[in-house]
Amino acid sequence: MRRLIVSADDFGLSEEVNEAIEIAHRDGLLSTASLMVTGPASLDAVRRAKRLPNLRVGLHLVVIEGDTALPGATIPSIATPDDRFGTSQLGLGISYFFRPSARRALAREIEAQFRAFLASGLPLDHANAHKHMHLHPTIGRLLIESGAHYGLRHVRTPMEPVEPLSAAETHFDSLGAAAMRRWCNVLRHQIARARMTTNDSCFGLAWSGQMRPGRVAGLVPHLPEGLSEMYFHPALEQNAMLRHLMPDYDQRGEFDALVSMEFREALQRSNVTLCDWSGRSVAHH
Repeated sequence: MRRLIVSADDFGLSEEVNEAIEIAHRDGLLSTASLMVTGPASLDAVRRAKRLPNLRVGLHLVVIEGDTALPGATIPSIATPDDRFGTSQLGLGISYFFRPSARRALAREIEAQFRAFLASGLPLDHANAHKHMHLHPTIGRLLIESGAHYGLRHVRTPMEPVEPLSAAETHFDSLGAAAMRRWCNVLRHQIARARMTTNDSCFGLAWSGQMRPGRVAGLVPHLPEGLSEMYFHPALEQNAMLRHLMPDYDQRGEFDALVSMEFREALQRSNVTLCDWSGRSVAHH
């Protein structure tokens, strides 16, 4: 049986993103969103989520390229005094792994983001991390340990098999993608040890920012057995911040995919069941 979670990241990053997520849930196939609790438009995102009772919302943990939940001055080993994380995955990854002061600060920050999610009043559906930073074994462990105290049950594993992509269109595997799949096995082990659940496959990595209607519909017949997640970065338009952060992303195209008849019909033809992280079927409009 093939089941699919249709989700969106970066809820709370901007009102353009939030509005796209609201419309894609109300009028399209989107059932799930991941909230940046420190995002510039996080309060707007929470307000929208509370009028969408069927939208399942989880934590999109930010430990790179974003604002901190704690004052940066109190966690200087991992953030700048103006409350920002750096943008170097390698640099931060090394710091989080080798520096005890950075690990302690990281643990406090992750706890603070879960507390902020709790304070929103939204039920915690799942968790993942911006830029998939929870593939880092230290971050993954801390996300799972901290999340367990807040009722976390489901964690994304960004394991993207290459075969469905290649079947849908010409696609060549990369060393980076292969390495990422190896790190996924470490994360899966951490999730299983905590008695949490995860997805079998995940789509949105190789085509990040380019998940347009025709491409997504073409992928659907090739989805593997089990539970897949297909995640998007929708926005109705790119403001200056989004253009700076994601200059190559077609965020409007990703929104269009979520509300497209082409995507919907491909799911129906292929007998793919839309579901949530618990595996329950979800209705779509």
